[in-house]
Amino acid sequence: MRHSVMACATASLAVLALASAAHSQESGREGSTVDEIVVTAQKREQSLQDVPIVVTAIPQQLLQDAGVKDIKDLTILAPGLSVTSTSSEVSTTARIRGVGTVGDNIGLESSVGVVVDGVYRPRTGVAFGDLGELQRIEVLKGPQGTLFGKNTSAGVINILTKRPEFQFQANAEATVSNFNGRGGSVSVTGPIVEDQLAGRLFVAARKRDGYVDVNTGAGPRTLDNDQNQDFYTLRGQALYVPTDGFNVNVIADYSKRQETCCAGVQILTGPTGAIVRALSPGGASGVAIPAAPFERMAYANRLNTQNIEDAGISAEANWDLEWLGGATLTSITAYRDWKRLYGSDGDFTNVDIIYSPNDGSNRTQFKQFSQELRLAGASEKLNWLVGAFYANEKLISNNSQVRYGNQFETYASLLFSGGTNPNLVSTLQGRPTGTSYAPGAGQQDRYDQDGQTFALFTNNSYQVTDQLELTGGLRYTHEKKDLNTRYDNTDNGLGCATLATRLGQSATAIAVSPLQCATFQNYLFNDLQTEQSISEEAVTGTIKAAYRINEQVLAYGSYARGYKAGGYNLDRLACPYQANTAMSNACVASITATGRPLAPNPQQSATAQGSLQPIHDTSFAPEFVDSYELGLKNTLLDRTLLLNATIFYQKFTDFQLNAFNGIVFTVTSVPEVVSRGIDTDVVYMPTRGLTLQGGLTYAETQYADKVSSKLGQPCTGGTIAAPLPAGCSRLPGSRLSLAPLYSASGAVTYERAITGDLMGRVNVSAKYTSTTNTGSDLNPLKVQKGFTLVNARVSVGPEDEKWALELWGQNIFDEDYYQVAYDGPAQAGTYNAFLGQPRTYGATVRVSF
Repeated sequence: MRHSVMACATASLAVLALASAAHSQESGREGSTVDEIVVTAQKREQSLQDVPIVVTAIPQQLLQDAGVKDIKDLTILAPGLSVTSTSSEVSTTARIRGVGTVGDNIGLESSVGVVVDGVYRPRTGVAFGDLGELQRIEVLKGPQGTLFGKNTSAGVINILTKRPEFQFQANAEATVSNFNGRGGSVSVTGPIVEDQLAGRLFVAARKRDGYVDVNTGAGPRTLDNDQNQDFYTLRGQALYVPTDGFNVNVIADYSKRQETCCAGVQILTGPTGAIVRALSPGGASGVAIPAAPFERMAYANRLNTQNIEDAGISAEANWDLEWLGGATLTSITAYRDWKRLYGSDGDFTNVDIIYSPNDGSNRTQFKQFSQELRLAGASEKLNWLVGAFYANEKLISNNSQVRYGNQFETYASLLFSGGTNPNLVSTLQGRPTGTSYAPGAGQQDRYDQDGQTFALFTNNSYQVTDQLELTGGLRYTHEKKDLNTRYDNTDNGLGCATLATRLGQSATAIAVSPLQCATFQNYLFNDLQTEQSISEEAVTGTIKAAYRINEQVLAYGSYARGYKAGGYNLDRLACPYQANTAMSNACVASITATGRPLAPNPQQSATAQGSLQPIHDTSFAPEFVDSYELGLKNTLLDRTLLLNATIFYQKFTDFQLNAFNGIVFTVTSVPEVVSRGIDTDVVYMPTRGLTLQGGLTYAETQYADKVSSKLGQPCTGGTIAAPLPAGCSRLPGSRLSLAPLYSASGAVTYERAITGDLMGRVNVSAKYTSTTNTGSDLNPLKVQKGFTLVNARVSVGPEDEKWALELWGQNIFDEDYYQVAYDGPAQAGTYNAFLGQPRTYGATVRVSF
């Protein structure tokens, strides 16, 4: 099947090349033509049709018509791109061709790099927010590490906002929508000092109620909706142009979000549901029985808060060096400070089992300084570029705070007594009820990570003949990360410690120990402090050959090697301790980069063989990718049609897979992942006022068939809902989670005069995503069938754009779909999901001066 698909794709490119050559000879036609699309995929301005890279370029007007305000909105316009969020908007993940970072482990960096005005954002979630006044967005597919650096192994989202202008202009926008939505923005730009200094200021604020209802049980939560919106953002720029050969643009921005997000809903309620219901107020709720996810009713007795502040400043300077043949020296200096205070209902029920406190102790902060220098020039045949990059990142996380709720001990007792004995735990512990796992006590960990990156790079294109251009690029990267960790339990892991002394005395005690001594309760983490350091070097690069068949058709082939840095699991990791056993060593090898065996812990009693021992080495290896592409770029029918197609093959080694087991997130390095397929993009203007833009991505993105200790043996048993046999995995030979086979997007825009000076514009944008599994363990219960999202906007206003009235809708057919499905925490057999946004609609008024 794979070989036939690739053969078909290759044949299609050959047919397309022949057809392109024929079409290029056709005579002209009346009507509008596609304007030249300028991109900066190679860190210099080029026509899209001259760049030997797969780029989906989306201009400002189409972004506005499709309602794009953040990177999640962007997916409807970019085939092969998906963006999902899980337990908070910070846990936002971008994927290209089915490859991306999965899950909520803040120690795991992105596979898809996000760059805003030349500044790299260290995590996709850190880049999530209102993007302001956009000029265009470029989605670059495949590894882009030569010019954009580490953590771009799957691609890059390159965001360019509008710069200050020397002509005065002011714009204002006000929007109302369902879910009690309201918001607006104001921007102004113009000269400060004539011909030398210009400024731009953008201010926006938006607010709406949540689109998930919440049954809060006995509280303390009272807010009855979730996944709301409440933020404001400010962005100021100053452009200084003292001479024709020098300019510097300074950007400062600040955003603040105070929202509740994100509650999950049950998609299957397992046997624990009856116990949860028995403990809920009145015994009538607690959890959905039966599960009805698209009624959008969540259960949470505690708030899912996310208070986020994001601030930064950057300066980009460009200096034309006449003494160096007109070469340009570019400097981009940036500093960013991002922090989040967080709280959540950890069990996704309205029974008080586990939670993360929203008292300010649950905190994550990024501070990043970066400096990039580039020197670029051109001669008659050579375009050359050399550069250096440095970044210093400080990460502080107190995010791993799991506390016992008021009903934890009772829930554990009922769970392991078959619902018959609410005091089983206290009986086994030999302690008064409610004292072994005291409400409010629990895990309290802190991670301090310092990272430094240094890189040297070059990218050069040589015009061998009028038709043939060769490009070669190389990048050397040195990466160093130091991690200081302090694990602790506020109650010294009292319940687990007491149980450990009783193991061997009671068979029942041994049976219940998995819940009572899970990692977040394990007394072996009491005041445990570790220090780790990793240092990496990587050489990556690219080779490209572009051949212009004629003025209308460009053929190209490329090879690129990409790199994603290694790092640390910022969560508790543990394996069962059995001295010198293959089981214990295999567990460690599947988690850590070094695979060093567990050593006996002096705190561990001899009677507790098999208990979970802390793993001090929480590192995971760097990820590499080798990518091969063959493509055609066609400018046809007198420049009314741009038609581009590329076949690709990508092989990832030590792919970083992040998985959630209901308690902790763990990053495992998978030996091999392969992605192969075809990308197409089209822009067509058949007549004046009508534009069609879209594309299709077909991607087989799969784990290798080979079996390894990282993946486990291929599955030979198990049921859809039941756990798999020990050592069994669904991964070998399967498609990755959230990796659809087909992804297609399309946008139709029609603009024409209505009467006199009054213009009308209609836009319909759509995205189809084929069936995909949304869970990293590929449990069939987590499958999302193929679906289509459709957005639409109708706009009326004068030709001079002094004002406009817009009526719009997003997901206008109210398509129900899962973003990500996951195991219910501490509830075996229960599965939850984070849902996609339902239909939203509203009206927008715009005015310009």
